[in-house]
Amino acid sequence: MKTAGIILAAGESKRMGRAKAFLPFRSGTFLSTLAGAFQPFCDPLIAVFGFDGDAAATLAPNGVQAVVNRDYRLGMLTSLQAGLRAVGLDSIDRVFFTLVDHPAVSSATLEALCGSKAKIAIPRFAGKRGHPVLIGREIAREYLAEPQEALVRDVIDRQADRIEYIEVPDPGIHDDVDDPAVYAALLEREAVRL
Repeated sequence: MKTAGIILAAGESKRMGRAKAFLPFRSGTFLSTLAGAFQPFCDPLIAVFGFDGDAAATLAPNGVQAVVNRDYRLGMLTSLQAGLRAVGLDSIDRVFFTLVDHPAVSSATLEALCGSKAKIAIPRFAGKRGHPVLIGREIAREYLAEPQEALVRDVIDRQADRIEYIEVPDPGIHDDVDDPAVYAALLEREAVRL
């Protein structure tokens, strides 16, 4: 099955104070680390930028198609929709999407999700779901039909009976690195891992 990937990196990062996509992490940045994890599974792989999007797009890692969402202030759904339009849904079977502030997701988690045949596959760790989410083409089209003011979770909630939760031993699916304190905690966890 042909799988595309979308990394949502359009936010203003107000609490962090600088662009989360380009925060140092492992041997690169949040975005390059995610790209390295997703590229073996996804073609194309798209990063959607918003705030300072034209400048950010020039910094996209090799192999990542940059898309600028001019409507990013309207909410995350508009960025997902921009990514889905860039994918070209007729040419793929399913799409991963994730947030750039979840950089520690493991390749094993992506592989486990790829094994699902469900219309929506979501990883779960310690009883709580996280990112990335894998959706079939039909669900992707439903996202494109949503009004811009809708929330990304609206489609997931409506299609709850089509979700397969994949249990993974991966705390990285829960990372939501929104401020310097959480970033510092992530780096501490990484230091212990190494």
